[in-house]
Amino acid sequence: MAKTKLMDFDRALELFEPVIGLEVHVELNTKTKMFSTAPNVFGSDPNTNLAPVCLGLPGSLPVLNHEAVRYSISLGLALGCEIAEVSGFARKNYFYPDMGKNYQISQYDDPIAHDGSVEIELASGRIVHVPIERAHMEEDAGKLNHVGGSTGRIQGAEYSLVDYNRAGVPLVEIVTRPIFGGEADTPEIASAYVSTIRDLVVALGISDARMERGNIRCDANVSLRPRGNEDAGMSVLGTRTETKNVNSLRSIERAVRFEIQRQAHILDAGGSITQETRHWHEDTGETSPGRPKSDADDYRYFPEPDLAPLTPERELVEELRAQLPEHPTLRRRRLRSEWRFSALEFQDLVNAGLLSTIEETVAIGVPPQTARKWWTGEIARIANERSTPSADLITPEQVASVVELVDAGTLNDKLARQVIAGIIDGEGTASEIVEARGLAIVSDDGALIEAVDAALAQQPDVLAKIRDGKVQAAGAIIGAVMKAMRGSADAARVRELVLERAASAE
Repeated sequence: MAKTKLMDFDRALELFEPVIGLEVHVELNTKTKMFSTAPNVFGSDPNTNLAPVCLGLPGSLPVLNHEAVRYSISLGLALGCEIAEVSGFARKNYFYPDMGKNYQISQYDDPIAHDGSVEIELASGRIVHVPIERAHMEEDAGKLNHVGGSTGRIQGAEYSLVDYNRAGVPLVEIVTRPIFGGEADTPEIASAYVSTIRDLVVALGISDARMERGNIRCDANVSLRPRGNEDAGMSVLGTRTETKNVNSLRSIERAVRFEIQRQAHILDAGGSITQETRHWHEDTGETSPGRPKSDADDYRYFPEPDLAPLTPERELVEELRAQLPEHPTLRRRRLRSEWRFSALEFQDLVNAGLLSTIEETVAIGVPPQTARKWWTGEIARIANERSTPSADLITPEQVASVVELVDAGTLNDKLARQVIAGIIDGEGTASEIVEARGLAIVSDDGALIEAVDAALAQQPDVLAKIRDGKVQAAGAIIGAVMKAMRGSADAARVRELVLERAASAE
């Protein structure tokens, strides 16, 4: 496939104003699905979390999940939205293999939440207010697993399998209004907005928010309009594309940047943009055409006849409003100030989704920089190797137990890395692993002196340099002692003994 032609990003911004709109789908972590008693569990065997409603079997009727309603209201309030006194459900009609009913129950004319705004903060400190048009409830579709081929997509696959486990999982779709004025920050605004939504739903406790699992998915709409129309608002907008289901913060930023550069090249060459969905390819960093973008009329919405209108009591709304957590932007500012991290250090934690994990670790008593070192260092390395989120491998309490042994002088950093690996592999507690593996630091002078004398005897030239005042040469002896004792020696005490023994050597 020929490589897509792109315009330089800065040149694209000289000629066009980028306008974006974001649709974020948040899967709710209720125990059961939106309209049935089927379990809402990730990772089960295919087609096991099912009930007749999920498949649209004859005679089955949907029953609304009240916990999903509470979660949706909480999210709407956190987005600064008005909560509708009356909202309703509609049938969104289209055929797709992973929708057993051939329609999706969603909200159309009457969403549960509308007209809000979310404040986000960019790495530069710039504050952006993202306007929210609506947040509506709906059920998720199932999932197609494409077998064969190299990309995991339908193109090139030998066949496809349908898994209906996800069909009916409760969703809230958050739709922004067009976001103007982003300019060069537009890609970062998209990423920072989704990151803020992720932090919100985690703080609310309404979603597992695992982007790699599809708990949060973003559709990014991008359009360009020629310079000179900046004050025209929505009266002059370019044709948009919608890049579907981008599932990482980095990819969202890259996909928006790519579409700006791709569309700018086409428009500058006299071409036109096709209104369509597009697929993001992580391996190449490009988007490719999907299907022509449907408008609302194409879905033939009509009121869902099997569900009554939803009329949440005002007392419930105010009760949920009183329970709202600290806003993510304010929380980030507070934590960064308390922890005294640099902008880059803090942004790395945000991008890695480790903010809450670090916060839990610090709350146990681990110093912020120490917690950051372990979670973004050795633990992240193992997590990357195993393609597993760090928080699934080890708990903040377990990390704190390792740090406690380091602070007590029982372990050094090298030995602590081995203990962390042992905890992750299920070998036991930190103390049990230290004892079983014999990892405690050796600080007994008798054993250390014996090792130091042996190393000095093996390297007389280094001994001579140390005695001549070249103290830095002691590093070679220290290294030899640490190697001989398999990293379990107290390095500071070894250095003291090397200098003492060298000075007294005959």
